Amino acid sequence: MSLKYAVLAALLEGEASGYELSKVFDVSLANFWPATPQQLYRELERLAQDGLIEARVVQQERRPNKRMFTLTEAGRADLSGFAATPPRRPTAIRDELLIKVQAMDGTDPAVTRELIEERMSWARGKLARYERVRERLVGDRDEETYLREAERVGPYLTLMAGIAFEEQNLRWCERALVLLERRTTVG
Repeated sequence: MSLKYAVLAALLEGEASGYELSKVFDVSLANFWPATPQQLYRELERLAQDGLIEARVVQQERRPNKRMFTLTEAGRADLSGFAATPPRRPTAIRDELLIKVQAMDGTDPAVTRELIEERMSWARGKLARYERVRERLVGDRDEETYLREAERVGPYLTLMAGIAFEEQNLRWCERALVLLERRTTVG
């Protein structure tokens, strides 16, 4: 899959500038498809050239003009076709920390513990951010009411996947630290 479909999916929320899309990526999509602002702007140009999105210029006083992007019918059709197609391959974990843990034997275990503790800190931070996003989405409704009334549920479901991923990260980190501690007290 390419960034193309992540951008098209983000535009399902409605018209957005490149800056606004980069914020959407930071909050809603980064847990499963991260992108830099530079990557987003390049992709927006390609999508506009391919007729999958339209761009319009908004004149601003005291600020540079900004471009606002919306999905075209061709973009919606392409995204719909993509969404109905099975993924090409299952998800694979590519994680530098896991390579470091795999290679830790013969090194200082304290360094590995620090790396795992750092991962825990990141996971906690992401969970807190995801919970704020969930609160904004759901508002004062319970989950069942939100899912019944919301215009779109895809963003909520992907948010739940991000929450589950970070919760699993925390569980693994906690378990790994316990096992490393046992190993140092035994040895």
